[in-house]
Amino acid sequence: MASRLFGTKIEETDTELVGPWRAPRQMLQAQSYDSHASIHDDATAQKLGFQGGTIEGPTHFSQFVPLCVEQWGIEWFRTGCLSAHYRNAVFEGEEVEAILAKPHDGVRQGEIRMIKRDGTEVLRGTASVGLNAPPTALELRLGELKPLSDPVILCDLKLGMRTQRQRVRMAFDQNMGELYPFSLRQKLEVITEDSLLYSRTSDNPFGRPIIPMEMLSVLFQYKAREDRLPSRGPAVGLFADQEIRLLNGPLFVDQEYELEREVVAMSGSRRTESLWVRTTVLDPAAGASPIATMLLNHAILKDSYARYAQDYAELYP
Repeated sequence: MASRLFGTKIEETDTELVGPWRAPRQMLQAQSYDSHASIHDDATAQKLGFQGGTIEGPTHFSQFVPLCVEQWGIEWFRTGCLSAHYRNAVFEGEEVEAILAKPHDGVRQGEIRMIKRDGTEVLRGTASVGLNAPPTALELRLGELKPLSDPVILCDLKLGMRTQRQRVRMAFDQNMGELYPFSLRQKLEVITEDSLLYSRTSDNPFGRPIIPMEMLSVLFQYKAREDRLPSRGPAVGLFADQEIRLLNGPLFVDQEYELEREVVAMSGSRRTESLWVRTTVLDPAAGASPIATMLLNHAILKDSYARYAQDYAELYP
């Protein structure tokens, strides 16, 4: 199935499906929010201790899709899920490899990981299919989180906060805004794993082009600036954990959807304050039933917020 839908050469061992080495492209150099550059801008990233502008995490999801289709067939596009903890950043020019551990008989979930040429682990998590699959990597991770103590950047947020429902769509030549300053057509010119599913109607089992897994993240975040949850800034963050789950997929190009977001957790580390948000996507043409979700941990770097020490002293005298 994967060989017919993708041009990806997959190596199969007794225990794993392994994709080819790929060098993903960085397309967010011009990304901005709060009128400043992001972690994907070289100068901003280097100021915060990174080697350069990082490649956005969900870009790597594309390399896992042929492996999942090889394992579970076309059903993966309907109820598939990728759930990952990002461990190390990737920079343009670096090659990475996607690996799916074959699940045991009867289990509809396998472990995933991605590595660089030197063995550095980029991400680790789970891939699954079906609505009754075992708990995902991030479901387990959420259950182990310690609540954020002494929040500063996120001090105005409360668990359970929701945004108003918004309508979104993604057409081929639609620029996706300041957060994602490119179009789907431009992405398809450089995507690591291209497929007839993404651009053709003929020979497409779904009858029309579907949105690639990595671009679902773009669609789900498209209007995030308009319904911003109250956090202090400007500050720079990065995706630390991400899960995209299809409940009744796939999602189609140039079709209108609705989405809403909910704060489900807040956590932290020595360097970050992390906001965990679940986005639920609904299909208004099907009675506004949920068709997909995204769980995203946006880890905000404390050092990037100029007033962090001052605000902390005022909040916690």
